[in-house]
Amino acid sequence: MTNKQQPSEVYLASLDDGVAVVRIDRPDARNALNGAVRRQLAELFSSLTQQDEVRVVVLTGGEQVFVAGADVKEFATASPIEMHLRHNERFWEPIAHCPKPVIAAVNGFALGGGCELAMHCDIIVAGESAQFGQPEVKLGLMPGAGGTQRLVRAVGKFQAMRLLMTGCMVPASEALGMGLVSEVVADGQTLVRAKALAQEIARLPTLALENIKDTVLAGADLPLESALALERKAFQMLFDTVDQKEGAAAFIDKRKPNYQGET
Repeated sequence: MTNKQQPSEVYLASLDDGVAVVRIDRPDARNALNGAVRRQLAELFSSLTQQDEVRVVVLTGGEQVFVAGADVKEFATASPIEMHLRHNERFWEPIAHCPKPVIAAVNGFALGGGCELAMHCDIIVAGESAQFGQPEVKLGLMPGAGGTQRLVRAVGKFQAMRLLMTGCMVPASEALGMGLVSEVVADGQTLVRAKALAQEIARLPTLALENIKDTVLAGADLPLESALALERKAFQMLFDTVDQKEGAAAFIDKRKPNYQGET
C-alpha cells in the first residue's frame, strides 16, 4: 500500500503488516528540513498515530541521505522574533509524542536537524557509511530542536560536548560505540533491517509497547524513585489486558501467542 502524492516531499511509502514506512524525499536539497517538510512530517505522524492498523513506524530518507540538516536559506537572515513566531516546535511534537515505536533507517548524512530527527525516534538503524553530527556551531548557532538535550541523554556529557562544540561528524561505527545508534548494518540493508525489526516489534502486544515507551521517556526526566514508581504502576496495569493473559497462557502451553492489542 502506498499513497505518494506529488509534490509532497514526505509520504507514506508503504503500509504492510502493521509497519508504516515514512519517506522524506527532497533529493535536490539532500532532504534538508524546510518548513514544508516539517509540516508534512507532523501531519503524517499525526495521521499515523490515529490509525489502529499502524503498529510501528519506520522513518527513512532513502538510500543516499537521511537529512543533511535544516534548510539554511530559510533562516539565514531571520530575526529572533521571526524565529519565535514560526513556532517550529509544534512540528516536532507529533514525532516526539508518537505513542507507537518509531525506527529511523539512516543512510548518509544525519546532521543538525537530521540528527535531531533521528534522536526523536526510539531505535536507530544506521548504514555503515552514515554520519552523524550537530554542526550548528559552525554557523554561529546551536541546536534548537532538542540536539543539546537528547544528545547528552544518549551519549553523556563529554561525548555530547565534543560533538556540539566542534561540530564534527562521527561515522556510524563510532556513533554505535557511544550509544547514539542501535545497530549498524551494510548500507544496502539499512531499510531492510529496520523493516524486519519493525515487523518483529509489530507482532508484540501494542499496549505493552506503548507503556514501555511512555515509561522510558517520562522516567528519564524524573528522580530514580519517582521513575521506579511510574514503572511499577505501568507494570501492574498491564495485568488487566487481554494480551498479558494470552502471553502467559501461550508460554505455559508452549505455543505462539495471538496478541490482539486489547484491554
